[in-house]
Amino acid sequence: MRWQTTAVLAVILFGLGAFYYVYEIRLGPEREKTEGRKGRVFSVEPGDVAEVEIKRPDSVVKLKREGDGWQILAPVKARGDRGPVDETVTSVVTARMDREIASAPQALGDFGLDRPAADVTLRLKDGKELGLALGAKSPTGVWVYAREAGKPAVFVVPDSVLRDTTRAVADFRDKTVLEFDQRDVTALDIVTRDDTLAVEQADGRWKLTRPRALPADADTVRDFLEKLRSARVKEFVAEAPPSLAPFGLDRPVRLSIHTGREKDRATKALLFGRGDPVKKGVYAMRPGESTVMLIPDETWTAVPKNVAVLRDKTVVGVERDKVTRVEIESLKGAVTLAREGERWKITAPEALPADQVEAGAVLFKLRELRAQAFLTDDASGIPRYLAKPAVRVSVTEQGAPLPRILLLAPSPERRGGAPSAYAALAGQGPVVLVDGKALEELGRSLDDLRDRTLLPGLDPKDIKRMRVRAGGQTIVVERSGEFDWKLVEGGRGAAKTATVDNLLYALRALKWKTVAAPTGDEPARYGLDAPTLEVGLLKADGSELATVLVGKRDGERAWVKLKAGPAIYTVDAKQLGESPKVPDDFRG
Repeated sequence: MRWQTTAVLAVILFGLGAFYYVYEIRLGPEREKTEGRKGRVFSVEPGDVAEVEIKRPDSVVKLKREGDGWQILAPVKARGDRGPVDETVTSVVTARMDREIASAPQALGDFGLDRPAADVTLRLKDGKELGLALGAKSPTGVWVYAREAGKPAVFVVPDSVLRDTTRAVADFRDKTVLEFDQRDVTALDIVTRDDTLAVEQADGRWKLTRPRALPADADTVRDFLEKLRSARVKEFVAEAPPSLAPFGLDRPVRLSIHTGREKDRATKALLFGRGDPVKKGVYAMRPGESTVMLIPDETWTAVPKNVAVLRDKTVVGVERDKVTRVEIESLKGAVTLAREGERWKITAPEALPADQVEAGAVLFKLRELRAQAFLTDDASGIPRYLAKPAVRVSVTEQGAPLPRILLLAPSPERRGGAPSAYAALAGQGPVVLVDGKALEELGRSLDDLRDRTLLPGLDPKDIKRMRVRAGGQTIVVERSGEFDWKLVEGGRGAAKTATVDNLLYALRALKWKTVAAPTGDEPARYGLDAPTLEVGLLKADGSELATVLVGKRDGERAWVKLKAGPAIYTVDAKQLGESPKVPDDFRG
């Protein structure tokens, strides 16, 4: 190919590239915008509108853009709800003319345009004004007669434009009860008719400062703030009423939310009046505004109204990862748990493995224990209410000079129909009422906390052979490969893998409930003189891991023992499942 041909092709390719760049990249967006405007009454965009005025037979609505939102200037002064206002502006600005009805109508009344249902004026950011009058609906009801300001022609636009511009004024109003960012709240005050409550946040913790200094319940504060932040006005009831007494707002409860600190501190407030049981709401106002609102009942219900609601109800503030030792004394005896690394063990009354789930549950119950009522604010009530505690729980934490001791005793009081208990930290207080279940949940015994797994070292993958005897028949199965089993005694060939695995995993999960006979006395009483099922487990090296003997069953109970030990245990019969039939259930 000659260089002249190459040069010509290069010029053509350059020209095509330039054309694509100009036509698609530079002019494409504008061309698409132009295409999108075809048929529209106006050629501007919703973002160009700075103010809106809608004249209707019964009212005039004036809206003004402020930052990212809107303000209502008439018929009331209030914050606008950005969603409905933007929808209305977009509806008018992007309205499409379906067809022209009359270029120079003789009588506007024929189209309902002598007294428009809505006369909309849009003031743009550059100062220009656009107008659209909307009259009656067409006979089909799908279209609305319209006329652009300063022009004679009558045309039709979709009826949705009329629907949006004749919304109730309340639809344009922001229904947020109190606008704030929960993360910025540093304090709140609640002034009731009888008292003043003040709560503030310091170092990430909430505390009461009035009427007295106490730790505050952070969950209660956060829950209230979230409900208040998300609350929405149910109804705008009245504008500048002559009297606030009918709404209970002449002597309101005042709530103040403070954000920021010192010179950056800002306050927003809300006044609560009386409730309206029929409308299921409470009358409220924002100070400095004249509008009486009806807000949901649940918003008022969430307002903390006394110290008992706001104060911290945590009885024992434990940090699970820092606890190193737990000692429990109850009518069931005494038991001590100690942490070794990430695991718990029992050190007294004898050294035993601990059930990690049950040990963790004790700490969880301690951490979640909450006061139902405060009987004294200090330790002064301990001799009266807890002179003879039924449960003592001593908690030692890493770095703490002394353990904290929780005292619990039954109480004759009932809360919500349920039993309660007295509780307090020894030498510290306060004395409180707690759920009566705490006596059982924290008064754990040695048997409650020890690892009750019958075969704690069993991993089914380590078992090479299994011997099963039942109904006078015996079979031996042997692992064949990683997943399969084969019969080697009592039959030959493939064994039913599901039956073997189900039995193995049932034994691994088996936990005893009680020790029926620690020394194995009277085995016939438990059916262990002639076991209904015997399962021997052998490892790959030929050594026996364990042999489990199953005695009789009685309803939900069954009795088992390990051949190598004397103790007889009670287990949940459901954990064992149905005894397999030997050899039939094992044949593949």
